[in-house]
Amino acid sequence: MNYAKDDLLFAPLGGSGEIGMNVNLYHYQDSWIMVDLGISFPDESTPGVDVILPDLKFIADRRDKLAGLVLTHGHEDHLGAIPYLWSQLGCPIYGSAFTLALLRRKLAESRGDFDIKLHEIGMNAPFKLGAFEIEMVALNHSIPDPAALAIRTDAGTVFHTGDWKFDKTPVLGTDTDAPRLAAIGDEGVLALVGDSTNAMVEGRTGSESDAKAGLTAAIAKATGRVAITCFASNVARIDSICKAAKANGRSVAIVGRALNRAISAAREIGYLADLPDLVPEGDVDLLPRDSIVIVCTGTQGEPRAAMARIAAAAHETISLEAGDTVIYSSRQIPGNENAIARVQDMLIRRKIHLVTDQDAPVHVSGHPSRGEMIEMYGLIRPKIAIPVHGTARHLLAHAALADSCQVSQTILPDNGVVIRLNGDRAGIIDHVHTGALTAEKGNIIELQADMMRARRRMLWNGVVTVSVILNKAGALCTVPSVAQSGLGDGDAASDYVAAASIAVEDAIEILGKTARCNDASVEDVVSQAVRRVARSMFGLRPIAQVHIMRVGEEDLRA
Repeated sequence: MNYAKDDLLFAPLGGSGEIGMNVNLYHYQDSWIMVDLGISFPDESTPGVDVILPDLKFIADRRDKLAGLVLTHGHEDHLGAIPYLWSQLGCPIYGSAFTLALLRRKLAESRGDFDIKLHEIGMNAPFKLGAFEIEMVALNHSIPDPAALAIRTDAGTVFHTGDWKFDKTPVLGTDTDAPRLAAIGDEGVLALVGDSTNAMVEGRTGSESDAKAGLTAAIAKATGRVAITCFASNVARIDSICKAAKANGRSVAIVGRALNRAISAAREIGYLADLPDLVPEGDVDLLPRDSIVIVCTGTQGEPRAAMARIAAAAHETISLEAGDTVIYSSRQIPGNENAIARVQDMLIRRKIHLVTDQDAPVHVSGHPSRGEMIEMYGLIRPKIAIPVHGTARHLLAHAALADSCQVSQTILPDNGVVIRLNGDRAGIIDHVHTGALTAEKGNIIELQADMMRARRRMLWNGVVTVSVILNKAGALCTVPSVAQSGLGDGDAASDYVAAASIAVEDAIEILGKTARCNDASVEDVVSQAVRRVARSMFGLRPIAQVHIMRVGEEDLRA
């Protein structure tokens, strides 16, 4: 890289140009810090993948200069990769009380051999980390104890917002600390690195109190059993649901390990102290159907989550009937629409009443809409705006908003860019390695590894297996055996097998004698032949597996 020791640099390795997998690097005086280390979730394009992780090769190669990892909050897209990737870094981790309480439980569940130094940091209490001074500033978001970071250096201050919104009437916690933001703005801020999730949404994001009122009304209309799915880490929403249930004379049962983990972490640090007694999952059937609210995981259509299994009538303990109600107190994360629709369709086919945020005010976002973003820029007043946490359209909308707020320079980052913030004018000076990984059976592998590419190709294009028996001179001894999976059924499959077998015979016949005696040459032409037929008949490019056997005259006589 072409940079000086005293350059103040920003380099996102994830979360810029996408939603999820947030990981950001800052450099100053030959020292690096990391902000967040999150995961992303798979979709139909990544079969057999449970979790997507950022590639940390760039900073792992410089781990001796990495002073620490600072977490803005406890959502999976900001800390979920730690159990998988921390061993590549080996650095201490800093965060707020709830964030670290949640992380400790995640690490324990992962059963890894971790010896991580976890440092709990209070709000408005600056601490030194390498060449940086960092102050955590209290925010409001859909999880307890979120924090923005004021990252101070001699080259200037960077304000890293994390995820946030303003909420004048929060159900749990406090509103974003606007007076402290204004004071930081008065000190002078070189750059704001900010959340872009709702940059295309006009107005202001609703309050959690609005969601509580909407949930109370929706439960009041229900006549049977009510199941509500929400993000497990949204402790304020869990509190809202419990209060809405109590207002309707219903008890609450919690279903899902992640929900119980979040509630345990919240209680450890003093939240949810007045939560009513919860009904054990195994006792739900002992209560009348109109006196229970079931809170469960699975907002994004995850096939193994509680809601998907309940919808399929396959859950071990929880069942729903026609006339019951399911409330989705959540938003759709882009890319999960099809998975969510499949679960919701199962519910609708079973005549279960479905309520989403399109039907009633049962959810509010945890991210700022344009009105709040304008207010934030008015408080911080940065010289440079760097939109992150969003797809390209989100970043563009954020950049236009920053320009309208008279921010003198806006830089749109992609994962892997290196932005120099100091000097006469900030700009992109380099690109570093980035990528996507996944975890499988305890191993970390590239998402584009040969095995993963083959798996995707088999899913979308099928597999053809060919066995050919040749004599030592390379002549076919019998008709090639062709089998296929995933190309066609019935007559179409039979037609393909016949056509592919003839194509294999022709391909071997036109090979020269020398080439027919070379297994690699035969495998290549046979592969091409069966794929060519598949492409012409089905428009597919299957994986071809070719098995070659060579026999002598004595074998044939035997």
